[in-house]
Amino acid sequence: MIIYGKQVCLHALEHHSEKIKTVYVAQKGATSKGALPKALFHKYHDKIKFLEEKWAQSMSKGGNHQGLLVEMTEFEEASFLQIKKNDFIVVLDGLTDVGNIGAIVRSAYALGADAIIAAGVKQLNLAAIARTSSGALLDMPFMIAPNILDTFNELGQLGFSVYGASMDGENVQSMSFDTKRVLVLGSEGKGISKKVTGKVDHMVSIEMKHAFDSLNVSAAAAILIHRMGYAVK
Repeated sequence: MIIYGKQVCLHALEHHSEKIKTVYVAQKGATSKGALPKALFHKYHDKIKFLEEKWAQSMSKGGNHQGLLVEMTEFEEASFLQIKKNDFIVVLDGLTDVGNIGAIVRSAYALGADAIIAAGVKQLNLAAIARTSSGALLDMPFMIAPNILDTFNELGQLGFSVYGASMDGENVQSMSFDTKRVLVLGSEGKGISKKVTGKVDHMVSIEMKHAFDSLNVSAAAAILIHRMGYAVK
């Protein structure tokens, strides 16, 4: 797995050294911006390779690599056995945009959710999600579950209460939540899918001060996760 960009790469180098294979420093970035701090340069000196800018651009597929790219071992998804041991799980229903998913992962990790399930999709660009989450994906139990109904059936059997994000739901500020809880976030435009709606116990919403269509799903996720992280029965 190749990640690029200063923030995510430095996070990986500082906290996940056992997963690092090669550190690539673009010559232009190294000379103009000091892509790698001295301490990390010495720590990984035997794994560092210098690249011409054109090769760095090629490896990052034209993305903003900021002079630094890292090759890591492939991201290992958590198993459902691991995830179901937690209390607060976020389920993404059909989300595919890596920018939104990365932002949600970052908020979930920072605000106290325990794990994330990307349901109803077969695969995702995990390297891109690691980048857009600023490295939070590397620390957050995360799995892809193509069959979303099986996932909800098992969570229900384990005693989880399922809360779905909806503009028509109850104001999240007035609610308290069960200890074992699931927050379901639907895709922008479509919302929570019909087949998942039947598995939701309570719909929750964010009260708006001014009339507007809705919040971006990642912004809404941050607000809901923060509230559900503290307002536990």
